Amino acid sequence: MTNTPGIVITGASGRMGQMLIKTVLDSDKAKLVGVVERAGHTWVGQDVGVAMGGAAVGVTVTDDALEAFAQAQAVIDFTAPEATIAFSKLAAQARAVHVIGTTGMTDEQIAQLEPSARHAVIVRAGNMSLGVNLLVQLTKKVAAALDDDFDIEVIEAHHHHKVDAPSGTALMLGEAAAEGRGVDLKDVRDSGRDGITGARKKGDIGFTAIRGGDIVGEHDVLFAAAGERIVLRHMATDRAIFARGALKAALWGQGKAPGEYDMLDVLGL
Repeated sequence: MTNTPGIVITGASGRMGQMLIKTVLDSDKAKLVGVVERAGHTWVGQDVGVAMGGAAVGVTVTDDALEAFAQAQAVIDFTAPEATIAFSKLAAQARAVHVIGTTGMTDEQIAQLEPSARHAVIVRAGNMSLGVNLLVQLTKKVAAALDDDFDIEVIEAHHHHKVDAPSGTALMLGEAAAEGRGVDLKDVRDSGRDGITGARKKGDIGFTAIRGGDIVGEHDVLFAAAGERIVLRHMATDRAIFARGALKAALWGQGKAPGEYDMLDVLGL
């Protein structure tokens, strides 16, 4: 392990990819050693600083993930589920920490990460921010303290480019609420209401997704009973918080035993 771990960013041209690149370049605790984009992308072969509209930084965008990962101590990956599964195998070959911020993964896709975690550190979270992970813990505690006379609804809002719903963070919060109540989320999840749905089923955990404008990320957990409501809320106004959390996870993972971890491990929560 080097004193300043080398980081590779996948999905370099995306909004999170560019934010991650800037965060690593600005850090004195890590160095950018590679950036990856899909084959045929216009950025491939360009200096990433130039591709982002600035000065050259000495790192060329590549579509060869294996070659890039071979130089790295960590890979930060906010891409798409199928790409993330493929990257996990390559990161494991390189014994690089794989930080996964990709959302929209099914249980079956998440299970496909397990073989890679036998050989390398994987840190996967639906949200990398400190505030959201504290909200997860609070949600679990409040759900455990209240009985099912309190209906639970998770309401999330994101920008109009987001392609998955409910968000990964909303599902984290739903899982926390379910865990607090001692139930399995898949047995009580209620989302996508439309039309004549009938009365709300007691004990269900509901989800509502809002999409619009440039909303970075807002999450409410509503506990509603007759005569009173409790609302736990987190609002993100700058996606840099996710990039900083992801870099923190990449640094934390250095020297850890192979396995699957999350941001609660990273933050000591």
